[in-house]
Order: sequence, then structure tokens, then C-alpha cells
Amino acid sequence: MNQAHSPLPDLTSAAWRVSSYSGGQGECVEVAGNIPGLIPVRDSKRPAGIIGFGPHAWQAFVAHLG
Repeated sequence: MNQAHSPLPDLTSAAWRVSSYSGGQGECVEVAGNIPGLIPVRDSKRPAGIIGFGPHAWQAFVAHLG
């Protein structure tokens, strides 16, 4: 599968929160929901390693978890 990669926008204003799916175990997935058109996600232990989901892809991902 060929996936296009594009640079993430400036995320200095991202309001990160711990995902409710992390379970409070200290190894947390953080999500920022305040960036229009993008859902950035990162690992709390490696905050520089950010991946971005489009809104539809994020909804599909979360639906698959449940």
C-alpha cells in the first residue's frame, strides 16, 4: 500500500489530552482535538512522534476499537 505523507501543521497550540482508551496505565496515547481538519495523536513517552489522522480516518479507527 502506498501512503502519502505530508508535513503536520504547527501544533504549538494543540490542546493534548489523554485518550480515554489508554486506561490510565502511564503509557498513554494523547490526542489533540482542537486542530481543524486533523486529529494529531502521540505517545506520551515520545511526544515528538506525532501522527495525524483525517476526521473520517479517526472515526473509523475509534469505531474499530469499540
